[in-house]
Amino acid sequence: MTKGKIKQENFSVSVVIPNLNGEKLIEKNLPLVISASKNPKNGIAEIIIVDDGSWDGSINLIKTKFPEVKLIRHKINRGFSAAVNTGFRSSKGDLILLLNTDVIPEHGFLESVIPHFGNLKIFAVSLHERGYGYAKGAFAEGYIQLAQGEEIDATHESFYVSGGSGVFRRTHWVELGGMDEKLLSPFYWEDIDICYRAAKRGYLNLWEPKGIVVHKHESTISKFPKEYVGRVRERNQLLMLWKNIHSPALIRKHIAGVLARLVRHPGYIRIVIMAFGRLGIALQRRKREIRESKVSDEAIFTKF
Repeated sequence: MTKGKIKQENFSVSVVIPNLNGEKLIEKNLPLVISASKNPKNGIAEIIIVDDGSWDGSINLIKTKFPEVKLIRHKINRGFSAAVNTGFRSSKGDLILLLNTDVIPEHGFLESVIPHFGNLKIFAVSLHERGYGYAKGAFAEGYIQLAQGEEIDATHESFYVSGGSGVFRRTHWVELGGMDEKLLSPFYWEDIDICYRAAKRGYLNLWEPKGIVVHKHESTISKFPKEYVGRVRERNQLLMLWKNIHSPALIRKHIAGVLARLVRHPGYIRIVIMAFGRLGIALQRRKREIRESKVSDEAIFTKF
């Protein structure tokens, strides 16, 4: 890992926006992203939209109304992490801003974010979604539990940086291999996974209060059946844990937690079976994480 020294330079930013049937959101919000890109202090060099197999009018809208935007198309829907990884591979910036179609930036939203990357230990910086603070993580009842910290005035370490409103350093992202689309597609826990892997290698994830955006929470994921979305979220919670938690004590707590949950909710067996379908992939990934990790699980959770 690169040592945490301070390096002063001008960073270029590529904005990557995954899209699935977000025609109305793009029409409403993309002009504000383009406007912010014209502020030189934001350092934005390009805006890329990765369309993940949309069947609405997104493609025609982007081509006709936003020719300055680079459009990349997936012929079929491959999931959020695959769209993000495609955008990363096609971008040229030192830093990559991942932005959902329902996130609206303030004009100078990156001015206070970019300087953090002068510290080479910084992997990612979360933008400040109004109404939400930094991300907290705890290990309780055998599972990784997520929560929100307070909205404060000072920069704060964050358990993870959102894949819908966060800036990531390209070099560290490449080192980590990007989002784990094979294990965690189509959505959920992929941003938590990559940030946790970065933390296990000694990198830092921050939350910057002055990097203000508004998240309308109108994402197209709401178009999927709620039951299906909930099952995928719970399955990926298990897979992320099986891949990344290496502490023997926490593993024992997890086994006890799963058994307790099965007793209370017998239907949870369906989630466990779904996760077992990708167990081989998780165990394969786990070997690399054990080999390359430098920080213990307990040390990470203790921070929050």
